[in-house]
Amino acid sequence: MDSTATAVWRGGLTDGKGELDAASGALTATPYSFETRFEGAAGTNPEELVAAAHAGCYAMALAMILGEAGFTPERIDAEARVSLKGREGGFAITNSHLTVRAKVPGADADAFAKAAETAKSGCPVSKALTAEITLDARLAE
Repeated sequence: MDSTATAVWRGGLTDGKGELDAASGALTATPYSFETRFEGAAGTNPEELVAAAHAGCYAMALAMILGEAGFTPERIDAEARVSLKGREGGFAITNSHLTVRAKVPGADADAFAKAAETAKSGCPVSKALTAEITLDARLAE
């Protein structure tokens, strides 16, 4: 399966503006800029999109692994917090921290922890990232 997205940028780094489109239509002329990336302005940025991809991919991978272990999750809440930091040679995504809370009937803490760790390393987005990936996963009450 292939996925396609495009970006168009007009202008310089700090005064320019960009638009993102996804072939699926989920993103259509979605604006981004220096301000949305580095100055907290409303709008998206590439790191937010990486975080969304990581959280979504992880939640699906965890559901699959739990299913293979005989559990059907009622709900998986996954958040990815991606860090962009200056390094030698420029900026880099240095970390993606996953915070996961899940309601999984019949699963005990050990089975869930094992599934959560397996999903962390097995998720295709995790495999694509060279950043450190950390995890805080717990069963919900």
